[in-house]
Amino acid sequence: MAHQLQISLSTTCSSSSFRSPPPWPTQRSITVFSEVFPKGFGKRIEKIGVRSGERKQSPSVRVRSSLDTAGSVVVTVGQVTEVNKDTFWPLVKAAGDKTVVLDMYTQWCGPCKVMAPKFRELSEKYLDVVFLKLDCNQDNRPLAKELGIRVVPTFKILKDSKIVKEVTGAKFDDLVGAIETVRSSC
Repeated sequence: MAHQLQISLSTTCSSSSFRSPPPWPTQRSITVFSEVFPKGFGKRIEKIGVRSGERKQSPSVRVRSSLDTAGSVVVTVGQVTEVNKDTFWPLVKAAGDKTVVLDMYTQWCGPCKVMAPKFRELSEKYLDVVFLKLDCNQDNRPLAKELGIRVVPTFKILKDSKIVKEVTGAKFDDLVGAIETVRSSC
């Protein structure tokens, strides 16, 4: 699901504010391409005004987003991809027959923080595996419940959109062993 985000910045000035044209451009447009935007993103944000002394400059920001899919979801290997309740299953389905490893963590969990850099290293080592991470916060609670999380960190290993292995706790060697087992069972 590739989406396009276009941000237009413009500045308007009253003619009596300046004796000559302003020394900065009066309009800029920036286009950003991203793989995933949160559900419902794309509403227009307009007119964020700022006044500076007597100049009466009023910059406005307009955000437009195209939520039409420009193709299928792109699965990235070699890095850890943050997912949420809306993006998890589409990414897992897009992975096809690739092994998917999901790190289910929380921001306050000490063992989760210890495992995070090791998990990132694994994503750089196993380029045939998709590595995802899910913050089990209030917003993602329905997905965490659906996946049957009881403790953090929990690592779910999926193959063909099905959970085939689980490692609970900060057990790095067990996680590596589980990944190797699933990879070799192809």
